[in-house]
Amino acid sequence: MSDLLPRGYAADKVTGSPQDAAAVKSPLPAASRTDGSELASPPDPTPTSPFSSRDDKPPLQVPPDGGLTAWLQVLAGHLVVFSTWGYIISFGIFQPYYAQRLSLAPSAVAWIGSVQICLILLVGTFAGRAFDAGYFRRALVVGCLMQVIGIMTTSVASTYWQLFLAQSLCQGLGCGIVFAPTVANVSTYFTRKRSMAISLSACGGATGGIVFPLMAQQLLPRIGFGWTVRAMGLVIVASSAVVLCIVRTRMPPRRAGPVVELAAFKETSYLLFTISMFFTLWATYFAYYYARSYVLDILDGTQSTSLTMLLVMNAVGIPGRLVPALLADRYFGAVNVFIPIIFGAAICVFSWVGVDSLAADYVWVCFYGFFGAAIQGMFPSTLAGLSEDLSKNGTRIGMVFSIVSVAALTGPPLAGKLIEVGGGHSYLGAQIWGGACLVLGGLLLIAARWASLPRGEGKRI
Repeated sequence: MSDLLPRGYAADKVTGSPQDAAAVKSPLPAASRTDGSELASPPDPTPTSPFSSRDDKPPLQVPPDGGLTAWLQVLAGHLVVFSTWGYIISFGIFQPYYAQRLSLAPSAVAWIGSVQICLILLVGTFAGRAFDAGYFRRALVVGCLMQVIGIMTTSVASTYWQLFLAQSLCQGLGCGIVFAPTVANVSTYFTRKRSMAISLSACGGATGGIVFPLMAQQLLPRIGFGWTVRAMGLVIVASSAVVLCIVRTRMPPRRAGPVVELAAFKETSYLLFTISMFFTLWATYFAYYYARSYVLDILDGTQSTSLTMLLVMNAVGIPGRLVPALLADRYFGAVNVFIPIIFGAAICVFSWVGVDSLAADYVWVCFYGFFGAAIQGMFPSTLAGLSEDLSKNGTRIGMVFSIVSVAALTGPPLAGKLIEVGGGHSYLGAQIWGGACLVLGGLLLIAARWASLPRGEGKRI
């Protein structure tokens, strides 16, 4: 009964040492007690899980959620994503060039980029566990070196297998080693602002998606392919140097523990989220790979126009990453924002079927650039909130990355095969496939949201 009474009254009934009674009677907040004891600060009211609502149980561990060091990690994350995803989503630069230079089918060229995306995600399981174990900086050094070596050897490659080994394997592995740990590191510094912090980091993809195509547009006609790629490599060297100077970790290392935490898949919401992201990312990068080819093959546009389309798509990705993150942090929560974004992307892919002019294509790339970038931004920020134990964040993030890497590997080549079935002049089959995958991904994410709610609260979706 005493725990139902006012605190002051209960204190009068305390039995035991005078110190115990004093501790109960003290009107001072925990942070200002004078007895020298170290008591926990009030927990942050923000839920740790992106599936939870604002009135759920608060977290026990409270990251700083701001400050110079925290925001420097966001900058480091931005630069890492700039040099990894920014370069990768600019693969549209290379797709027509490789196809013409090496006389290859679209699906064969797509394997170069899709293997690169696969590796950046597949390596996540091991790189994430290395982060948890305290090897973040060493992983960054190794990954950055492999990126630079891959780019520089790409610049001198002259056959398909040389390009595959340099750009797909070497650079892809390097990107994977640095990407997942960086996302995990940023997430340990934020709670309420987590979606915004990770989305600001993810904006590096849009920044790179603008910088690298612009470099290609200006340099390819003047200095050729080799020196253009080397110039891009020098930009990545500079960004990597800044990252290594400012990166800091907050969590103590967790040396023990498995590389894979299979128990996570017993959580229904985590399992459904993983499957949802498989289908979503299976189709997301299809448009980035073939938007430029669509201009050339279907709309009879010029090389310059096709590069401009790619630039516009990537530039729109900046608000595409930031606006959903702002809505998620301030109003609705990550998953509640993510669901309509996936369906919006599906509508865009289906509507691509009706694009039959350059003017219409400019409108289309603006819309898809927004929703496609929003998927790329909300995926890691939502995933980072699925673990309440921050010491396991790297492992759990890496596990999902590894699974969806299969989707990233097979998606663009499958789309290329569907285009080849149409004789290279019909994208209809690929467009219907891409839209259907996104719809299925959205439905599975709704199921994950539903599974995370207490019984009887399903209608809150």
